[in-house]
Amino acid sequence: MNLPRRSLPLVPRRAAQAVAALGAAALLLTGCGSDSGSDKKDSKGASAGEASGTRTVKDATGRTVKVPAHPKRIVTLTQEDLDAVLALGIEPVGITNGQGLDKPPAYLADKVKDVDVVGNLLQPVMDKVVAAKPDLILAGDMQDEQVLKQLREITPATLVTMAPTDEWKLSFRGIGNAVNKLDKANKVIADHESAAKAAGAKLGANKGAEVSIVRWNPDGPSWMEKKQFASGVALEMGLKRPKTQNKDGNAHTPSLSLEKIDQIDGDWLFLSTLTSDGEKALKDVQSKPAYKELGAVKKKHVVTVNGSVWSTRGGPLASGVVLKDITKALSKS
Repeated sequence: MNLPRRSLPLVPRRAAQAVAALGAAALLLTGCGSDSGSDKKDSKGASAGEASGTRTVKDATGRTVKVPAHPKRIVTLTQEDLDAVLALGIEPVGITNGQGLDKPPAYLADKVKDVDVVGNLLQPVMDKVVAAKPDLILAGDMQDEQVLKQLREITPATLVTMAPTDEWKLSFRGIGNAVNKLDKANKVIADHESAAKAAGAKLGANKGAEVSIVRWNPDGPSWMEKKQFASGVALEMGLKRPKTQNKDGNAHTPSLSLEKIDQIDGDWLFLSTLTSDGEKALKDVQSKPAYKELGAVKKKHVVTVNGSVWSTRGGPLASGVVLKDITKALSKS
């Protein structure tokens, strides 16, 4: 399967927009107003735009978009968009498969078993999107202008929800605003932060441990940078990253050679894969001396986790999975 190349920030393809994109998703939080540009409230407290059924927001590229005041038929094109709307109590009418998968992500599967799949990650089948009759399309970090043009012909209420440098909370708040549930989004985030802090305080001997977060690719391992999603959850728990991995950024390194495998070591090593080729490569290396000499391996502190959760951009429900995985592993010793 050819995977969409989205694990690394795609800044080179959007160099002209890089500076604007850095804070563009924040505009999504503040860009709401009435359809007519007036914020005048009616007797029920709704703006003129909301009373007429629309609101105006800005997406993660800064584009102004009219959206339904209360969208009823949402199509999500990424795992992160799906995670977000489910966390807000909304069931979409169309979704795409998870990252690296030919089916919805396992951690969300029970919640979307009756929802139509309209394509693969960021690769919608237009006829299927049309059949879903969306009144709002959440297009993730879609950068293909031809695809976006087609989606906007289906419904002008098509939002790019992530810029290359956005972290999950910013995107989630933007989606919350777009579906008129920003207050709920803020509560979800606050609850997560409280849970992460509380869980980290109960780790006993592993409190403040250094955790290595690695995805094994067919050509070797990549460690996740400090601001990447799963790393952010670990840091919220009061954990640390190994010195070699304590680098700013929200992506991952290029695949490392066996000679540099020591870079993935830590007090604890969380390992994931996304493809069968990656799984085979990991299995092959586990019999080699270089792998066996890692400190985490010697201490039996290696934990296998779900790559479609741990190595993505993340969302509130995925953050709960990561929090649970770390707590379960580090509470045992």
